[in-house]
Amino acid sequence: MDLIIKNGKVVTAEKTLVADVGIEKGKIKAIGKNIKCACPDVKIIDAKGMLVMPGGVDVHVHLNLFVSNTCSEEWDTATAGAACGGVTTVIDFAYQELGGSLKKAVEDRQADASGKVCIDYSLHAGITDWNDNIKTEMNTLVEEGITSFKMHMDRKEGCMSDDGMLFQALEETRKNGALIMVHAENAFVLELLIARYRPQTKTLGAWAHALSRPCFIEYEAIQRAITWAEVTKGLLYIVHVSTGEGVEVIKQGKKRGVNVWAETCPQYLLLTDEVYKRKDGHLYACCPPIRTKHDKERLWEGIIKGEIQVIATDSCAFTKKQKDAWEGDFTKIPYGLPGAELRIPTMWSAFRKRKISMNKFVSLVATNPAKLFGLYPQKGTVEMGSDADIVIFDPKKKVTVDWRDLVSKCDWTPYQGMELTGYPVITILRGEVIAKDGKFVGKVGRGRFLRRNSELATQTARKLPILIGR
Repeated sequence: MDLIIKNGKVVTAEKTLVADVGIEKGKIKAIGKNIKCACPDVKIIDAKGMLVMPGGVDVHVHLNLFVSNTCSEEWDTATAGAACGGVTTVIDFAYQELGGSLKKAVEDRQADASGKVCIDYSLHAGITDWNDNIKTEMNTLVEEGITSFKMHMDRKEGCMSDDGMLFQALEETRKNGALIMVHAENAFVLELLIARYRPQTKTLGAWAHALSRPCFIEYEAIQRAITWAEVTKGLLYIVHVSTGEGVEVIKQGKKRGVNVWAETCPQYLLLTDEVYKRKDGHLYACCPPIRTKHDKERLWEGIIKGEIQVIATDSCAFTKKQKDAWEGDFTKIPYGLPGAELRIPTMWSAFRKRKISMNKFVSLVATNPAKLFGLYPQKGTVEMGSDADIVIFDPKKKVTVDWRDLVSKCDWTPYQGMELTGYPVITILRGEVIAKDGKFVGKVGRGRFLRRNSELATQTARKLPILIGR
């Protein structure tokens, strides 16, 4: 063996045990008590008092994304930061140009990321129109390991998917086993409300952004998407659910047997819409916006009851300078928040405060996303034969969040000043230590592109445990 992690408490979605973990050639070779190896070159990490968990799987990030003539954080620093936060796999997006090739979009995006990513990664394909060529390309991409496709209900121009497109794409997933990811906001009412509140930005500030995207914009669109998934028997994944009503609609769909799964993000679980009343409220502009305390509590209830299966970040980091260029017009703010580096530590502290189990934590940040997106058991667990993607986590380490201490080059964080108990101390990617004590020690470009399995994703997703309760 190349590496043995000794004396740690191994935590997976299903079990917790004190055991050593033996690693060989990037894979987990052994799990058990008192693992020994005669090889003189074997490295030992003493994890006494530490938790040994699967590396985080963040299935919703936007890196090196051009928005409004500016660009979100680049592949290298963003994924190095994610590694320091205990993340070993991310999935980004490749959007088809309107009228262009879906397959070419994926190839171009993969070429853009190649040699720059510090952890393993994959891509979702973003569908902007629908015809026979796109349908053929979709099926080809599924065979090549792209098993998820993003569609937007929130835009009337550019990449919006109307109901007919969504219906046809969901029909196709019934045959090919892919997952349709939906950004659920009603584009037509949204356009009307943006026009209504945009002139009031001078007096309302960033609060105008929140007013332009009320809760019903989201839950109406979720209901519509679930209807099309129900009648087509397709496979539907709702990204960044932010409203209590949205969770309720998803719950009712699940009760009827609809193949629908839900994701939420730390910003909706930790913050409230009061941030938009701040002088720097424009920094927090994201879509959908951060909601009320009531919505936040209903999201937590959804996590406890198993109505939400994944916590991702929708990480899309812009600096203060980029955000400040909004000129008092909320439609010019580059929407998005930094988040990949702090997802695991912030969520850990929040889970523990609410007395939610370690196993459930692992299921939402690693195992469930790996299962839903065709990466399990290669990723998302600590099991024999899995990739040796491991985070060694100190559950007692006290940290006060400060953007200056982060590896990400973004010069602010929405969680500034937050007091955390528990933090990643070592991150291991395929058997190699890539982050230690908040510093990236790996190699830029070592991240591998992951080809995913749609059949595996479909089978495992339908068997996801509900995990009702804490």
